[in-house]
Amino acid sequence: MPHNTPSFWYPKQGESLAVNAKLLKPLSWLYGVGFKVHQTMSAAKKVDIPVICIGNLSAGGTGKTPTCIRFAEMVKESGIAQNPFFLMRGYGGAERGPIIVDPNAHSAWDVGDESLILAKHAPTIVSADRFEGARLGMSRGADMIVMDDGLQNPGIHKDIKIIVVNGEMGFGNGLMMPAGPLREPLQSGLAKADAFFVIGEDKSGARDLLPEDVPVFSAHLEADQDHMPPKDQKYLAFAGLGYPQKFFDFLSHGLGYDIVASEAFADHCPYESADIAALRETAAKHGAALITTQKDYLRLPEDERGDIVTLPVFMQFDDADAVTAFLREAL
Repeated sequence: MPHNTPSFWYPKQGESLAVNAKLLKPLSWLYGVGFKVHQTMSAAKKVDIPVICIGNLSAGGTGKTPTCIRFAEMVKESGIAQNPFFLMRGYGGAERGPIIVDPNAHSAWDVGDESLILAKHAPTIVSADRFEGARLGMSRGADMIVMDDGLQNPGIHKDIKIIVVNGEMGFGNGLMMPAGPLREPLQSGLAKADAFFVIGEDKSGARDLLPEDVPVFSAHLEADQDHMPPKDQKYLAFAGLGYPQKFFDFLSHGLGYDIVASEAFADHCPYESADIAALRETAAKHGAALITTQKDYLRLPEDERGDIVTLPVFMQFDDADAVTAFLREAL
């Protein structure tokens, strides 16, 4: 079920732990017990091609999907793999798979919004059972599996585990859900990583928490200059992401768009016509157009999309050669 990211998960520097987080700590302990049990429920099965997992330790958006896209492009450009396939659960979709995503036949309600974006760049498999999904990829000619998420999934062996960290958000208050954003204990999660990708400027001090003997690479989001919306008008920005404010700030502070209002929805929000009608009403009061992310656009009712613009973005590694060298050595 879509959920709003609690603000107390990410206190400002110097702030003490919020009362909500303290009250929820016992539930976090229970979540941790459940996580440990889940990790022992199945043995990791190995497939005969490399499996690279690009995951995170926090709930909500850290930039995994654009990182996966750039990563797959990089392995093809460098010749490390010729035919990488993406593999994911397909959060928000009804399909359990394994199934190969067809953007012409599937909707976000079938396979999730992220898989539709990935499928524009490489063959993409949605599968609740990651091992069976990887086997389907192999049968269709995949020579590498790039997992978007799934770090906490115990059912498939991962040859390389890369943890994506949002530099602005870091690991929040350091607690597990529901008291904090973490999907597993921080120290054990960090110990899994073969490498870290820190996205954007490290405003949270996350780098100080990373193991000193594990490679850390920097990356940042850029807008697609060939498909940017015009800047000569006002916009109402809306998004249903793990951390919508990052999108709003990127538009206004990063790119200079005139954002006169913003509306944050729950992560993976299934928009309804009533939501869009309310947004249009507010935008009209400001003389503004509506702008959102590509992921959100895919979750809009098709008959409501016509006048809504998106901001295409892509991930850029600050030192792609270093990432390639690490990958060659690790494999």
